[in-house]
Amino acid sequence: MSISCLLHVYKFQAGCQEMKVRMCCAGLRNLLQGLSFSAKYYCKHNLPQTVCPHSKIGPKKCHILNCSKSTSCTHRTAPPGSVLPCRFFSCKQEGTKVTSKRKQNTSIVTSDLLHKNLLKSEQKNWNSISPTYKAMTKRIKEKLKELHNMYTLNSGSQRMRLGENVYFEENGCILLAKADDGSFANILQDRIFFAISFFYIIGEGNAEILFSVENLGFSDAFIQRIRISPDQRYMAISLKSENSEEATCIILKLGNLVVVEKVIPSVFSFEWAANDVLYYTTQKNLKCQNVFMTTFTYQKHTKLVYTEQDSRFFVDLYCTKDRRFLTINSNSKTSSEVWLVDCRHPFEPPALVQARTPGVIYHIEHRKDQLYILTTYGEPAEYKAILTDNYIHRINLDTYCRSYRNSKLMKAPVASSGKESWQLVYALGKKTKLVDFEMFSDDCIMFLKNAGHLYLNVISFVSHSVQSIKLPTWACEFELESHPELTTSTCYFQLSSPVQPPKRFAYSFKENNLIEQAVQEVPIITNCHTTRLLAKSKIFAMSLIVKLLLLFQDETLVPITVFHNKNSKGLHRRPLLVHVYGAYGIDLNMSFKEEKLMLIEEGWILAYCHVRGGGEQGLGWHRDGCQHNKLKGLHDLRACIRLLHLLGFSQPKHTALAAASAGGVLAGALSNTDPALIRAMVLQAPFVDVLNTMMKTHLPLTIEEQEEWGNPLEDEKCMKYIKSYCPYQNIKPQCYPSVFITAYENDERIPLTGILQYVQKLRKAALDHASRTSKKVITSFIVPGHWIPNIILDVHANGSHCDSSWEHSLNEVWSLYCTALKVARHIAFLNRELEEVCHLQHHSKSCQ
Repeated sequence: MSISCLLHVYKFQAGCQEMKVRMCCAGLRNLLQGLSFSAKYYCKHNLPQTVCPHSKIGPKKCHILNCSKSTSCTHRTAPPGSVLPCRFFSCKQEGTKVTSKRKQNTSIVTSDLLHKNLLKSEQKNWNSISPTYKAMTKRIKEKLKELHNMYTLNSGSQRMRLGENVYFEENGCILLAKADDGSFANILQDRIFFAISFFYIIGEGNAEILFSVENLGFSDAFIQRIRISPDQRYMAISLKSENSEEATCIILKLGNLVVVEKVIPSVFSFEWAANDVLYYTTQKNLKCQNVFMTTFTYQKHTKLVYTEQDSRFFVDLYCTKDRRFLTINSNSKTSSEVWLVDCRHPFEPPALVQARTPGVIYHIEHRKDQLYILTTYGEPAEYKAILTDNYIHRINLDTYCRSYRNSKLMKAPVASSGKESWQLVYALGKKTKLVDFEMFSDDCIMFLKNAGHLYLNVISFVSHSVQSIKLPTWACEFELESHPELTTSTCYFQLSSPVQPPKRFAYSFKENNLIEQAVQEVPIITNCHTTRLLAKSKIFAMSLIVKLLLLFQDETLVPITVFHNKNSKGLHRRPLLVHVYGAYGIDLNMSFKEEKLMLIEEGWILAYCHVRGGGEQGLGWHRDGCQHNKLKGLHDLRACIRLLHLLGFSQPKHTALAAASAGGVLAGALSNTDPALIRAMVLQAPFVDVLNTMMKTHLPLTIEEQEEWGNPLEDEKCMKYIKSYCPYQNIKPQCYPSVFITAYENDERIPLTGILQYVQKLRKAALDHASRTSKKVITSFIVPGHWIPNIILDVHANGSHCDSSWEHSLNEVWSLYCTALKVARHIAFLNRELEEVCHLQHHSKSCQ
């Protein structure tokens, strides 16, 4: 099983920035970014997700279950023991929505009259403004759908192979087909690995529909996660609603007739420990702290196995790739604890690997009776691979360390799993990010990121060697594909960039080389140029040393990735869209998005600023931008934009800024400190009221958030520091850029009240400034006189924080139509704002 299997369990206020919503499988990808385990990162991130080999099925365009997490579902759900007419139904996603009651979250929608009046006022304002963007929105949306059909429908759904059976999901239906190993072998021989979707050749005309979500009584649900029992007698699936972050787990007994065996509400993760033993975690108020075991033998029973007492920790489950152990992972942002359940004896109590230690995060894999431990333990505080093995005596450590700087390979006794026995096997180099990790029979593969480039490191357990391969320079993201068999001789993965659709590659362990797919289903985008820059972030500070006041500056180099079409003429006059996040150790999501390719084709420049607070350069990069270092991310963003302008990439009056969730902190702070650097902003569910939110301990995530932002309730210095950069706290009368904000009424992570108050205060400050300067003549954007920015708030009654990210790709969200509409509105807003600048300039010159 891929280490990425803990992907959706890390908590962060931003909620879904850089994440793929493909099966919401539990993975380690965000653990590698130094995050705490939590449902907070439920959907970026995004960021790109690799799913477990036993859940390698991604949801397509699915309707949404209109159920609330906190009320009884009003859908006609098939009761336990009922037989589904699984052989006789259609896959069409047509059906009538059944309205369900929705419990209003007191932290989001309150009975307060002021809140209601503000919301009503903003909705009225949007209704009056929206016709302005209607025509342009329609054109953009049609273009996005065209690109979506062109680049995403060819990829097909991914497959999960168990023996001769191949399971896959299409449009809310689970299908079963037989694998044609003969055809697959021929394809391998010819090195045409992906001629047909994924890497199994299946007679899809003979595929058998097992069931659909409609037959389960959920006409508007999407399948979030799938687990099949080892003997393939049972299948557990989770169904999720757009309006809730909790899922319902349904256990089905497979056979000639599919029978609903059990329905479990409010489930986050689940794994089969044995043929008829399922472990699962329950979720309440965005927290997972209880683990249960349920059996499906003649003596059916359910019991509580583990309870987490510390509210900072989030509990998740996954199985090691060889299915020897089921791991119970309890993690915060800074420490973790793992318990092992022996799948050969699933009823025995879990065994502790290592008690939680402040500053130590670790994860367990297993291979050939050896424990492999991926951890931050020791110096430097970056991820290292540790295992319990005795063959290491045969390795020439001196030669190894000379070849791979800052890397060591060591051993530990098998019988002792505590950290006092952990000995180093492999350590990352300075400013190197471990993005993913996959274990095979004789090798393990590490996907690394350094200075914006992607690398593949292959550690051979046979030759005791490490091979490093630099991946194509255009690649910005990769995603591992399913490898359920430990003995496979090839590792398959996909590479992509914001403007390059995913392309499939394979690494052959036998031939020790990288193989690009022979049949080019997706062409390389050739009319786009990728540039990688380094901006020098200058931070001036005062330090008292030996009673002398000294002035020093931090000149950290901040990476920037820039995309533009190859026609470089007039770059300074082109529109520039800058992306930023900088929180929770999460990378900016740089996987393919149709809207980004469309912008490139229309002459835009795209820039991704990898500021401190994110995870692009390892755990230290995150530590340098959180808590009392949060302002460093703001300084980094300012330095990046100034360098772009200095090098001729657009200019302030043609520059826009895009951010989502916690990225709204830096975007909002920049608009307060340097409003002249940008002309417009588009924000998705932004976190703009840090201080007031962190002062409210009754909110479900405040305690967990303290490891990222600090605790202003107990630390006065922390309170003053947060107040110094909090977007809401620092609004003042000045000329602000125009802002388009998308928010959600039932967002459980970012209280809507804070966004409403931010918009009102920002609009008042802009009007106050305009009234003071109304007599000035418009001469330029920098001195705009009585120019008043457009400050727009689009509040959606449906949807949640997890589908709020600007960074999400159309093929990864739950509703293609709704997302295309939201993205189209943003682009229409940006186009209109930048065109208005040109119009104002022309008018100003005419007046002069």
